[in-house]
Amino acid sequence: MRCCYWNILFFVFTCMIGMLDASSGDIDPSYRACLGECEKTGCAAGRCFAQCKLFSDGSAFSGATWYMHKGLYQKWKLLDCKNDCMYHCMTDREKERASLGQRPVKYHGKWPFRRLFGLQEAASVALSLLNLAMHFHGLLSFYILVKKYSVLSKTDRRSYYDYTGLWFVYGLLSMNSWFWSAVFHSRDVDVTEKLDYSCAVALLGYSLILAILRSFNIRHEASRVMVSAPILAFVTTHILYLNNYKMDYGWNMVVCVVIGVAQLIIWAIWAGVSHHPSRAKVWLVVVGGGLAMLLEIYDFPPYKGLVDAHALWHATTVPLTYIWWSFVKDDAKFLTSSLLKKAK
Repeated sequence: MRCCYWNILFFVFTCMIGMLDASSGDIDPSYRACLGECEKTGCAAGRCFAQCKLFSDGSAFSGATWYMHKGLYQKWKLLDCKNDCMYHCMTDREKERASLGQRPVKYHGKWPFRRLFGLQEAASVALSLLNLAMHFHGLLSFYILVKKYSVLSKTDRRSYYDYTGLWFVYGLLSMNSWFWSAVFHSRDVDVTEKLDYSCAVALLGYSLILAILRSFNIRHEASRVMVSAPILAFVTTHILYLNNYKMDYGWNMVVCVVIGVAQLIIWAIWAGVSHHPSRAKVWLVVVGGGLAMLLEIYDFPPYKGLVDAHALWHATTVPLTYIWWSFVKDDAKFLTSSLLKKAK
């Protein structure tokens, strides 16, 4: 789940990206030759990169400032070197292919994007940040609503809406996940990949918990712990496995699909059998998310090297996020008013 259909599928496809690591562009002889020469000499097609020269010429570190001798700094510059070599060798090869009338091909599982302001996938970065902003707006408006309409008991000062805290955590995890999505699209390296995958899986696991608790109307703390504990244990173990043992893309895909489908079924059944006044918004998000997924199925190279199907799909999640948080606020109003009527 990101508690709704499109969020589920977003993170399922995030988990699947790694399985596309091998592409036809990777094995192109011209590309491989350019890449090997660049990593060895620090130059590609007449362009030389300062960060690569640091490693092709060991004397470059002599007399350098103290931080340049640190292992972390050198690893980061080495990543910059490899990324620059891959990018310029890719763009040079694509220019050659275009001159021959050939279509673009993928490199390392991704289309050849044109860098903008140093960002690898500028459109996806911007749209990820826009989705983050939409979740921030939704969470803030939900907080204002709860503060305005919640009636506090004089004894324990608890809100009548029992899912307030859960939705707050969901909003924070969503913003965190979209943040690392933006970082990952801006620079695809090992550490950003792990952070993006880990945050996506963590949100998926928490969203499954929230789907179960809300759809089955579980309010007692002990029951919530019993539901949450095994899911939290599994998700934590899975994240540790990916980060410390093996980045197994196939297994990660299975985990994402199972968790995503499970919560999708839960929300779909709940919307079908409940008499919630805003259940139509749930179905709207489900149907809208399904139609938006056609963009992922119909994959195409980025227009002008900037906007591809995945970026357009990110764009569709912006209005769906607004609708989803609207449902969350309606749910808070509905349950609060029902409990207040019973209290009278």
